[in-house]
Amino acid sequence: SVNISILIVAVVIFLLVIHHNFLSLSDFLRRELSDPSPLGLQPIDFIPAAPQRLTDERNEKEISVVIAASDERLGGAIAAMNSIYQHTRSSVVFHIVTLNDTVDHLRMWLKSTPLKNMRYRILDFDPHVLEGKVQVDPQKADTFKPLTFARFYLPSLVPHVEKVIYVDDDVIVQDDIVELYNTPLKPGHAAAFSDDCDSTSSKVAVRGAGNQYNYIGFLDYKKETIRKLAMKANTCSFNPGVFVANLTEWKLQNITKQLEKWMALNVVEELYSKTLAGSITTPPLLIVFYKQHSSIDPMWNVRHLGSSAGKRYSPQFVKAAKLLHWNGHFKPWGRTASYAEVWEKWYVPDPTGKFNLIRRHSEAYEAK
Repeated sequence: SVNISILIVAVVIFLLVIHHNFLSLSDFLRRELSDPSPLGLQPIDFIPAAPQRLTDERNEKEISVVIAASDERLGGAIAAMNSIYQHTRSSVVFHIVTLNDTVDHLRMWLKSTPLKNMRYRILDFDPHVLEGKVQVDPQKADTFKPLTFARFYLPSLVPHVEKVIYVDDDVIVQDDIVELYNTPLKPGHAAAFSDDCDSTSSKVAVRGAGNQYNYIGFLDYKKETIRKLAMKANTCSFNPGVFVANLTEWKLQNITKQLEKWMALNVVEELYSKTLAGSITTPPLLIVFYKQHSSIDPMWNVRHLGSSAGKRYSPQFVKAAKLLHWNGHFKPWGRTASYAEVWEKWYVPDPTGKFNLIRRHSEAYEAK
């Protein structure tokens, strides 16, 4: 009877401990869900699940895709998401980063028939997080695009996810995004990018571009701060418009803090090269990930379709590409870019008609 009494007491103590831990976990989760993000990245709405019939048809693997959506380029983000969604059998969740004045327009567009079954989360990006980290020319204030820095804050955008894909809004995906998601990252690497000088894109698209594909094209090697880093000037750069990130490793290495450090230093010392006008997001990434990143298949970031109005790729190559990227001045929604008709297949018309006006303005500008 003594043994039975001891056993009963032990069981009661065990149950009390479990109950206490459960209450503590519940309190923790409530705090996590209620605490506002220190970066001003606020979730606005979220479609939690696709209809059952679509869930049955798609694989269980969930893939998080982060994309920034500014109002003047919203059609690009819509086409990119549509192309990703239509080419995969995996469960994709889009984390759409935008500014507050774009939310209503975006939400209305996402209700369109081809998009209504997509799972998404809208995040409002607060540009104030960039104060003191970006030098804005008062005469060119309207050209400053705060959303280009959203990729620096991935752990705050998707705090409960281990791995994400980031894509720019000027891309079209032509294969299953799960393949890109499964890109292997070496131990200690927080991200995988497509290297510029080794890619099919750079060799085919822009011949004689010189330093555009090396570190010296982005960083000012006359500055002592850059020289002290001992980074070789002819090191191949990489394109940050499409990449895969391991957020566990990202947080362990404080990547966001490192990026902010180099942003702030540039404000004081002007460390970026002047040879590539407007390139203010790539330099800090090149510094932080110097020889510390894995590589993605170059066919998952076939670039420079927007570098000119001419067609630099063969139709066969464009068809074989897994991801097409119109980086450069000529965007596909302007229609003067090469292979704009490929982009057009995935574009969903703007129900408000606002983006149609932007497209017409873009075409008139490019025609000059």
